[in-house]
Amino acid sequence: MSLVKKMSSFYVEAGCDEVGRGCLCGPVVAAAVIIDVNFDQNLVDDSKKLTFKTRMELDSYIKENAVDYAIAELSPEFIDQHNILNASIHAMHQALDKLTTRPELILVDGNKFHPYNYIPHQCIIKGDSKILSIAAASIIAKNYRDKLMMELHKDFPQYGWDKNFGYATKFHRDALIKFGPTKHHRQSFRLKYD
Repeated sequence: MSLVKKMSSFYVEAGCDEVGRGCLCGPVVAAAVIIDVNFDQNLVDDSKKLTFKTRMELDSYIKENAVDYAIAELSPEFIDQHNILNASIHAMHQALDKLTTRPELILVDGNKFHPYNYIPHQCIIKGDSKILSIAAASIIAKNYRDKLMMELHKDFPQYGWDKNFGYATKFHRDALIKFGPTKHHRQSFRLKYD
């Protein structure tokens, strides 16, 4: 099944998605992407369905061929203060703030969003596997966050962030029990499972 390129031919649409919501550490990262009818890449799909190599190859295509795109991140401290849902939505708002093209309709992956700047929005469950602009946002957000976690891994190799990217794998949970949390861990999350 091919993804829907645009929901409407009348509006400038921005697709939004976030990554890192379920992680134990690191920021939550969101992206907003505006595409037009000339955007023609049939490999673009939900980032979770793509290999690392394919995602990285698509990253350049999306950034070179989108009408506009932007990425924003919010720290573990912000997540701890405001909760992960509010942090995820705020990160999407920040990504939208960075766009140079003003969208007329915002398409959001998932079922929760806060009104943004008097622009109508639509939440779409599994939007990253249905709408091309949301899928593109999921790819560039995930690539950005994965690269960031691989950089953080260099200072904290014992947690395996170059492979688990901060998610609660057994290896990561075992490392937390052994070494305790770092400054990059979300203190409001359940960090130990012993």
